Order: sequence, then C-alpha cells, then structure tokens
Amino acid sequence: MPVRQLSAETINRIAAGEVIERPASVIKELVENALDAGATEIAITAVGGGLSMLRVVDNGSGMGRDDLTLAVERHATSKLGDDDLFNIATLGFRGEALPSIGSIARLSIASRTRDGDGLGIVVDCGAKGAVTPAGLNPGTIVEVRELFSATPARLKFMRTERAETQAIGEIVKRLAMANPTVGFELVSGDKQPLRYHAQTDDADGRLQRLARVMGREFFDDALGVDAVRGPFGVVGFVALPTLHRNDAAQQFLFVNARPVRDKLLLGAVRAAYGDLVPRGRHPVFALFLDVPGEMVDVNVHPAKAEVRFREGGEIRALVINAVRNALGAAGHRASVYGGQQTIEALARSVEANMDAKMEANMDAAGRTAATPARPWAPPLARDPTGGFGDAMQAPLAGLTMPSAHAFAASAPPEPELLDRPLGAARAQLHETYIVSQTRGSVVIVDQHAAHERLVYERMKAALTEGGVKRQGLLIPEIVTLDPAEVAALEDAASELAELGLSLEAFGAEAVAVRETPALLGQTDVQGLVKDLARDILADRGKTALKQRLEAVASRMACHGSVRAGRRLTPAEMNALLRDMEATPFSGQCNHGRPTYVELKLADIERLFGRRG
Repeated sequence: MPVRQLSAETINRIAAGEVIERPASVIKELVENALDAGATEIAITAVGGGLSMLRVVDNGSGMGRDDLTLAVERHATSKLGDDDLFNIATLGFRGEALPSIGSIARLSIASRTRDGDGLGIVVDCGAKGAVTPAGLNPGTIVEVRELFSATPARLKFMRTERAETQAIGEIVKRLAMANPTVGFELVSGDKQPLRYHAQTDDADGRLQRLARVMGREFFDDALGVDAVRGPFGVVGFVALPTLHRNDAAQQFLFVNARPVRDKLLLGAVRAAYGDLVPRGRHPVFALFLDVPGEMVDVNVHPAKAEVRFREGGEIRALVINAVRNALGAAGHRASVYGGQQTIEALARSVEANMDAKMEANMDAAGRTAATPARPWAPPLARDPTGGFGDAMQAPLAGLTMPSAHAFAASAPPEPELLDRPLGAARAQLHETYIVSQTRGSVVIVDQHAAHERLVYERMKAALTEGGVKRQGLLIPEIVTLDPAEVAALEDAASELAELGLSLEAFGAEAVAVRETPALLGQTDVQGLVKDLARDILADRGKTALKQRLEAVASRMACHGSVRAGRRLTPAEMNALLRDMEATPFSGQCNHGRPTYVELKLADIERLFGRRG
C-alpha cells in the first residue's frame, strides 16, 4: 500500500482518540480551559451521561473574534507564551482538545470579553462554520452535542449512562478540590445539582471544600500538612490513621493544581503512615504539591493524568517528612468518627429496645393477668456498718426510707485529672475496658490495645538508640518447633537480638531462648517464639529489614502488653491513660484499630432526651 497524507478530518479524529476517551474527558478539558481563563464560577450540565449533551458555562475572560477563530484549529493555543514545553504554567496547553471534540461531535462555542461583543462559532463533525454574533454575559459557553456521532464505533465502548455520569462527577470533584476559590455547579440527569460554593484562599477554605467532597468524618479527623523543601512545597490534609478505607477512593493528589495519580507520591504517603494503618487498608488524604514548572513534565500522558519529576527523591522526602510530622503532632489523638458511630449504634439500640417494650406492653395489655404484676425493686443499699442510709431528701419509689447515706461506689476523681485529654479512670468493665471521665465526655479505653501500642513505641525508640535491653532467663526456655521454623528463626537471630530476644537452635526441632526483651517483663515465651516463627517463615524475603523489625516488634509488643481479662487498680488505669497522652500514635493499636472511643456528654444526653 503506498504512503499517503491523511486528511485533516482523520488526523483530528486520531487526536480525539488520544485525548477524548469518554464524556468525562471532555468535561476535564473544557473546565480546565475555563480555569485557565480566570473563571470564578463554572456551571456544568450533562445529559444522557454526557453523550447527548455537555455544556460548560464560565465567567472567565472570554475570547474575541481572532481568538475564537483560532481556538478550533489544530495546534493553536493561548497557553504557551513561547515554545518551551518543559515549563507549563497552565492546566492545559495541548492544542488538540477543541478541534478534536469538534471532529467527533457538534461543538458550539459562544464567548464574550469584558469590553467586547458576544460571538459564536460551530464545528459540526469537523466542518467549521463562520463566526456569528451571539448574546451572552462576559465569559464562555461551550456546548457539545451527540458526542462520538462521527465515530459510532467508539460508542460501543461507552459504559451505562449512570457510570458515565458518575465519571463526570468524579472529574468535577477533583477539579473543585484543586480550586477552592472557584464555585462549581454540576447538573446531570434528574439528580439534585451538585454545588460547591467558592471558599476563601487559605487553609480553612481548602478544608471546607475538602469536607464538602470527602465528608464530615474527614473534616473531623483531618491533620494539616504544610512543609517546604528547597523549591518544592506541599500543603493539604491527611486523616488520622484510625480513619482508613478498604480502597484508595479517598486518596487525592494534586501537582500545581492538576489532579494526578502518581506512584512515587502514593508510595511516599504510604511510607509516612508506615505501620499506623493495617495491611490491606488505605489512608485518607488530599495533598497539593507546588513544583516549579521546569522541574515537572506534565505532558507524559495524553490526558495529563500522570507527571514526571526531575527531582523525584527530593519530592518523596518532602512528602514523607511532612506527613510524618503531621501524624506525630497529633499525639494520642484518635478518630472522633468512632465515637460518633458508637453514639449512632447506641441510639439505634435504644430505639429498638423502646419498640420492643412497647410491643410487649401492648401484648400484655391485651391479656388478663392471673395475678397483678409486682414491680421489681432493687435491694436496699447498706452502709459499711450494716445499716441503711437515711439522709436523702426523699426516698425513691420502692424504698421505704431515704437513702442519701448510701456510700458511693467509688471516690470522686481528682479535679485536675478531669482536665487531662483522657480524663480520670472511674471503672474497669469486663476486665478489658477502662472507663474514664473528662469535663465533657466519657472515654472508653481498650486496655490491651492501648498498652500494646505503648510497648511497641518503646521498642521502636530503643531500636533507634542501639537496641532493646534484655533480661536473662535463669533457665533457658526450650521451644519445640518444625524444622523449617527453627531454620527461619536461626536466619533471623541477629534481628531478634536487636529486639532483645536471644535464642539459638537446640537440635533440629527446637530452639533455646536465653534472653527476652526487658520491656516485656514476664511473658509467655513459648507462645511468643511460636508466633514469631510462623510470622518470619511466612514473610521470608518479602519485606525489607526495617519493616521486618517493626513487624517482629509489633508481635512482641502484643505478647508483652496488659492482656484483656486482667483486673487493674485505679492507679494502674490512670498510669496507662497518662502514658497514652504522652506517647505519639497511641490513639491506634499496632493493627490500626482505635485504642479508645470518646463519647461527648452532649451526645449521651441527647440519647436520654435531656437535650434537643
């Protein structure tokens, strides 16, 4: 077949295949154009999943006759002041977008500058019309009808109307997150319009916009990030480690206000969270990087969804340190969302109990009881001398005498402890949960999970200072294992020694443990070594040394912590609370679950109808 020159229409349709994958791609290109034009209000309309009609209206700077004529020509742009393709200061500079859209659909553009008249132009599947007068306010209106009508084969690859509408919504969300000072409105199908009102140009305004997109739970648990490293900067918010998801849908990255998916940045954030998030779960965050234009290539992907950094190592270090500092500054703080979920669960339980009681009462009312029901009365409280108290002003129902001298179940807490973040310990329930009181809340602590994190953080700190102190066993502990497990422990003996566990092979099917970490105190050596052997054997060669050490330390901490079922004295409970307040990351256990839940007194009072 001889070589021939392709027609302009075919060239445009090939370019459209690179840039326009689906209706959401069109919205992305058109909204980015509006943002580059300085728009502060953008309204988007999508009909039929965007395949029937798309419209973007903005109040930007608009275009005059010459600009409007050139805007639909290939490789024409207002976004490159010169031919430097490696210093892009705008969201979009590719000249293919508008002519590519016009080659596969009916494209109409109406635009007006602040001091000019309105003008319009139509491109119908590649056929360009003349510029004509148009009536509109300053700004630009772009309308696309019958997308892919010139390439019907592409329609076979489109998903359902609902899926395409959702994709448009995701694009608008990301662009709204990156531009909090711009107001957005999206109207699609018969759904309620999605509106994002313009916010202030500061951290509070950005967080308000993020909360509108990511939800109230993120707003409550967000930690501010703001750091600079050389010419690079990063701002944004990361969620507390206890707020995590089973997918990466709530992870947002932006480079110079451009939404991107970048493996280097995602890996940096994951490294910063480290062992604070359980394996298989994903942290929640929105981070905005500022990188000099000449140090980032935004044109490595046709849809500009990926970038390439010139100094990737510096940027990775910036992100890791910034996120780690934000998480460390949170101290013992845990997600407030857990407390809200607990209150909601309690409310549902109360409602269910009330409904059940009403049904039982109605059922009982319909029957004639053989004998009148006798109300249950609690036994009378006795004071230490064996007598009944009598100083209460009036007796309760069922009691024959006042009871104000009935002694209290526990002494009142020290007032200064009520002002501490985790309050004063008041009780231990089921030998597992510590209940404490602050000025305005009730705190419930999982004693095992909390102490596990404390021991783990101490072990990590000891590792950085040269190793964990050991305690020798009077008689070596012999632990029987499978030969493969013995071999795995032998290979890891030097790593275990750093963590204070000294052992050696004792034949082919056992090891002799001579020293254990002093931090663990008296521990179940048999159970600890067997668990470690299984973990190390399963992980052989899969993770780096540092991660292996942390995993082993985590397992040791689990064995060395206060177990569920152990009764604690008030002094021990308060000591645990004070240690938690002083230890970073104590708000979540080694597996990423919260170590405590705080229930605000106002929420509890609402459960009992004490507040509206």
